[in-house]
Amino acid sequence: MEKIGLVVKSDTKAKKKADELEDWLRSKKIEIVRKKTVEPGQKNDSDSLPPPTDLDCIFVLGGDGTFLSAVRWIEDQDVPILGIKFGEVGFLAEIAEENLYATAEKVLKGDFILRSRMRLSVKVKRRNKTRAQETVLNDVVINRGALARLAHIETRINDHYLTTYSADGLIVATPTGSTAYSLAAGGPVIHPAVPGIILTPICPFTLTNRPLIVPESAHINIRLAKGSSDIILTFDGQKGLEINDQDEIQIQKGPHPVHLITLPERQYFDILKDKLKWSGSRA
Repeated sequence: MEKIGLVVKSDTKAKKKADELEDWLRSKKIEIVRKKTVEPGQKNDSDSLPPPTDLDCIFVLGGDGTFLSAVRWIEDQDVPILGIKFGEVGFLAEIAEENLYATAEKVLKGDFILRSRMRLSVKVKRRNKTRAQETVLNDVVINRGALARLAHIETRINDHYLTTYSADGLIVATPTGSTAYSLAAGGPVIHPAVPGIILTPICPFTLTNRPLIVPESAHINIRLAKGSSDIILTFDGQKGLEINDQDEIQIQKGPHPVHLITLPERQYFDILKDKLKWSGSRA
């Protein structure tokens, strides 16, 4: 490898470790491109500047939020990403901080596996004009504001009417995102290799409105009921957009997956058990 990107959490400990890692990589004649760290409350202009097209991989030092920020940064580039977690266990981080250099040595030697994770393409249109176009790794969420009434969300699958959710909101998630907000809202855990899209209502008024898994080939169209207000659409928890009944939200599988660097000895189910604190002894 000749050029590696670094995306670092806005945290003193993470930034100190990133400085050490950068010096270590440079000692091996590797060029480093480091995404600007944005302090809390600061405006982030660096997302508008994509990384160089010749990066061999990206190391992300932080939690799932930092990882999602890195995924947004690379846009549609086919760059492998490795997550190194700081603090609490995250699903998107492959390794713990104490294993950083041993893992980095393996990555430099090519001793790793790439696993593809589906992303969703999301388009928001109003009167046939595109207001927003985003790609998400975890989820797109429709959420009502603190003072808003129940949201009434008309949902169609492949142009066929499904239902109108009366709920606090609706989550449309990838299998990767099944362990994020969707899980907290009662959605199922889906292995990342399972090809599907999850629709999880948030506190539905109708108790029979349960989470639904549709094929990854499905095209999902969403509109709000007339008079809807104080409703926010969020993309991977990284960016928000206020929407109303004039907007149509179009969601489908994105053409560019994210490629995660994983180690042969790491198993998804081990991470799952660790994160969810499942008990029980091995057979």
